[in-house]
Amino acid sequence: MSEKRIVIAGTGSGVGKTTLTIGIMAALKKRELTVQGFKCGPDYIDPTYHTAVTNRTSRNLDSWMLTKDRVLDIFTHGMEGADISIIEGVMGFFDGKSPETNAGSTAEISMLTKSPVLLVVDCSSMARSAAAIVKGFQAFAEGPNIVGVIANQVGSEGHFQLVRTAIEQECEIPVIGYLKRELDVEIPERHLGLIPSIERGDLDSFFGRLGDLVIETVDMDKLLELSVAEPLTALSGPSLFDQKKERFLKIAVAKDEAFNFYYPENLEMLEAGGVEIIYFSPLANESLPKDVDGLYLGGGFPEEFAGKLASNRVTKESLKTAIENGLPTLAECGGFMYLTESIETTEKIKHEMIGIISGEIQMQFTLQSLGYREVMGVNGNFLLRNNLAKGHEFHYSTYYRADDDVPYAYEVKGMRGKYKEGSLIHNVVAGYTHIHFASCPSVIRNWIDKCLEMKAMD
Repeated sequence: MSEKRIVIAGTGSGVGKTTLTIGIMAALKKRELTVQGFKCGPDYIDPTYHTAVTNRTSRNLDSWMLTKDRVLDIFTHGMEGADISIIEGVMGFFDGKSPETNAGSTAEISMLTKSPVLLVVDCSSMARSAAAIVKGFQAFAEGPNIVGVIANQVGSEGHFQLVRTAIEQECEIPVIGYLKRELDVEIPERHLGLIPSIERGDLDSFFGRLGDLVIETVDMDKLLELSVAEPLTALSGPSLFDQKKERFLKIAVAKDEAFNFYYPENLEMLEAGGVEIIYFSPLANESLPKDVDGLYLGGGFPEEFAGKLASNRVTKESLKTAIENGLPTLAECGGFMYLTESIETTEKIKHEMIGIISGEIQMQFTLQSLGYREVMGVNGNFLLRNNLAKGHEFHYSTYYRADDDVPYAYEVKGMRGKYKEGSLIHNVVAGYTHIHFASCPSVIRNWIDKCLEMKAMD
């Protein structure tokens, strides 16, 4: 039995992959199809739009952070029950971890998942030249299955026909549609890219309009025809998501507009290990849930809500008390920032945070760190011990460390070498790096063991 899945890839960043992906998902939903979204790479924000339009949790597929088997495990787990899977690419089709290989690229994900590829081309200011671009992508590497093209940024129907004629003649694949240069819809952006859909409120009218625009100019019947793919081979070993035992621990997870960057697999792996997830909102000034055994403060945009977070004393005091009493805690990026003494915005306004970690955060106008990270635990880090995990770092803030006696949490390796990062204090593991637990599943066991150890001391 065949399956339906397709990759929406781009010739580069900024060619319109996200707009087209969301529009295609919305158009397919109008046909009453069950659509599953995926995003290549480590990005947290695009999947929130996929999730909002499809009403199914979108997932990241990252072939640098994770092994092939774990990528396929996440993919097959996510596509269960869906009529079609739409995989949004990252950057240009062949862009990944290194300029020398396809590792971590959309091309590699398309091959791992045996998925057909639609190439999105920015056709502004060109006609026949678009065919040369497509032909170059076809010839660049063996393996990827580019089955069609969508032209973006076209000026008119006549412009589209020029592009279509050239590509179909020279590249022998169909150009199944286009989007015009001037659309009356726009996804707002901020310094880390698109604004997460969780902050956008009701998006139904936006999705509806975008879906209508895609239906007008993209041949959806042809897209469905091109998306037919061969079934994937069954996993050779156990799945990360197999339920191993009854829930016997509770971990509180901060989740709201300020804190929402979590790989869903991280939470599901905790659940599979016997953890009940209890969500709460620091932004709503909610107290830490009662009788929890651990705490997870994920990333997000605390700087955008710094004034509100600073004034929400119920949350701050409940977290400070529990952490100082030894609650095993993981704080990543935004969560790490929240645990420091203060966040200073680019307007030079300083907002008091929880104060568990000495030092302050200052927001900058330029990107301070970006890229994949290999992470080792140091100084008795209970989560990683001596294990290697993989993750990603992306932030505009700088942490000014105030106490050199507080141990670092990680030794991190990136493109610019190795360095120490984060903080260990009480039973808190905190730092800028977002770790994907599937890169080091022992994180789950280590966290659970620490929670049990502290619970036995109560």
